[in-house]
Amino acid sequence: MRDADLEEIRALSLFRDMDDVHFAALMRGAYHQSFPPQVTLIEEGQAADFLHVVTEGAVEMYAGWEGRETTMAVVRPVSTFILAACINDAPYLMSARTLVPSRIVLIPGSDLRTAFAKDPAFAKAIVGELAGCYRSVVRHAKDLKLRASRERLAAYLLRHTPADGTKEFDLQIEKRLLASYLGMTPENLSRALRSLRDDGVTVEGQRVTISDLDGLIAVARPTALIDGPDCCSGEAAESPSRRDPGGL
Repeated sequence: MRDADLEEIRALSLFRDMDDVHFAALMRGAYHQSFPPQVTLIEEGQAADFLHVVTEGAVEMYAGWEGRETTMAVVRPVSTFILAACINDAPYLMSARTLVPSRIVLIPGSDLRTAFAKDPAFAKAIVGELAGCYRSVVRHAKDLKLRASRERLAAYLLRHTPADGTKEFDLQIEKRLLASYLGMTPENLSRALRSLRDDGVTVEGQRVTISDLDGLIAVARPTALIDGPDCCSGEAAESPSRRDPGGL
């Protein structure tokens, strides 16, 4: 593995405070691999053999049942997914596939559990990561259950509006995936997007233009108890564009 890759992984809050010896042992069994788009990395129900770290690209977390499928999260660099299953040595609850050409670090789950048992700082970081992911999932569940589809869409766009005040940005995922993530059909998403035009939001293809931020806020009515962030959330809730809602 390249030194630059190791530095990126080491910089994650999950690994930042690990003992150097334990980190080196953990990385010794890991390997870095490139994948083309639409490659299934894991399937729900399988044994959690590896912790995955996305260093380039984007990965969709999804689940299916009785012929239906839904997007659970989109993971972007540099962040992990399937941590809970690896720590518990339990089956994956979600599947994962690449959305674009991606590079993934795979860390053996058995090595992860060994480091967890030996390194207190690493164990503390894992607890913090899992707690942040759990809170993100609760927020997403509240968003789905308590908001109408138009409000969910407005809140999503508001969370992804650049903090520097830029009024134009690109959606980072396809609209069909966005609809699935927000618990909507593609048709409902299209209607909701059209309905936001009067509130100052225009979407052409993947390009979003917000001409009236106050209007969008009035629709979304954001609250920290749904939209976050926590004051000390770390990587788990640091950036919705990287991990929405989280890689459990």
